Amino acid sequence: MVYQAKDFSHLLGTKGFSDNLLNNHFKLYQGYVTNTNKLSEMLLGMVKEGKTGIPEYAELKRRFGWEFNGMRLHELYFENMGKEKKTLSENSKLYKKMTEIFGSGDNCRKDFVASGGMRGIGWVILAYDKEGDKLFNVWINEHDVGHLAGAVPLLVMDVFEHAYMPDYGLNRADYINTFVESIDWDVVNRRFEST
Repeated sequence: MVYQAKDFSHLLGTKGFSDNLLNNHFKLYQGYVTNTNKLSEMLLGMVKEGKTGIPEYAELKRRFGWEFNGMRLHELYFENMGKEKKTLSENSKLYKKMTEIFGSGDNCRKDFVASGGMRGIGWVILAYDKEGDKLFNVWINEHDVGHLAGAVPLLVMDVFEHAYMPDYGLNRADYINTFVESIDWDVVNRRFEST
């Protein structure tokens, strides 16, 4: 199966995100899709040719997680954004779980925002561990490092420089606040309810 890049052009015109920033970000995402397909094909070819014991195979295998997660995390990120502000109902299962775990929905938001404000590049994910029935705001340092095994990403925020510097320079806090205002909580809540 060949992965196809999804069209997120409906996000153009989102308040606080220039079309230039979004178009460049979409192009970066499309590169992850392309590289995921290339690596998948190359690795399968190496298996068929019996070349799994060579260093090139090992390096491509390691690289595959970076490209695949880069593709998937960007899809989750763009999918949980919207042009119109949508709030999370206090009657929703997700809001109730946030209150149970963090003491309030606002505390969950504060922890998410604080996680995004940490020094470094990466991702912040509100993840749900179904087995433990817990929510966590997780810092992902690289696409393929820091994921909680088995946890479902509910809300994904990109905090690599390409996601904000063209519009916000070094002012990541303003970007984070703008991102929080663009969250499509209907999407996030559906992700939770489908677990």
